[in-house]
Amino acid sequence: VQVDANFPAVFVDRIRLVEVIQNLVENAIKFTKGQSDPKIEIGVRHDVEQPVFFVQDNGIGIEEKYQAKIFGLFEKLDQKSEGTGVGLALVKRIIEIHKGKIWVESVQGKGTTFYFTLGNPPVKKTANNGEEKYKKSGS
Repeated sequence: VQVDANFPAVFVDRIRLVEVIQNLVENAIKFTKGQSDPKIEIGVRHDVEQPVFFVQDNGIGIEEKYQAKIFGLFEKLDQKSEGTGVGLALVKRIIEIHKGKIWVESVQGKGTTFYFTLGNPPVKKTANNGEEKYKKSGS
C-alpha cells in the first residue's frame, strides 16, 4: 500500500472520513487477492478547483455495466465474496453529507480507482509568530 504524503488539510468529520478510506481500502484488498504483485495507492490530485482524493488498485476491476450499481445498498457484484453490500453505499452517503462527489473508473482485469471530492474548501496554512494555524480557504 502506497500513501501520498501531500494531503491537504480539510474540515471534515474525521471519524467518517476514516470510514470512507477504510471501506475503499478493504475493497481494494479484497479484490487484489491472488494478484502476484498487488498494489493499492491512496492519494490526492490537486485539481484546479478542489482536491480529488483517490484509492486505486490493480485488482480484478469492475465491468462497465455494473459500475453504476455498486453504490446501491446491499449491491454485491460477487455473491460469493465476503461483505454485506453496505460499504460503498455508506461511503457514498458520507461523501454526500460532506457535499462531495464519488465516482469510479475501472477496467476489468486491470484495476479500479475510486475518486471523491469533499464539498468544503481546502484549508490554507498560515504562520503567526512561528506557529502554524489553519483557516478555510477564502476566509
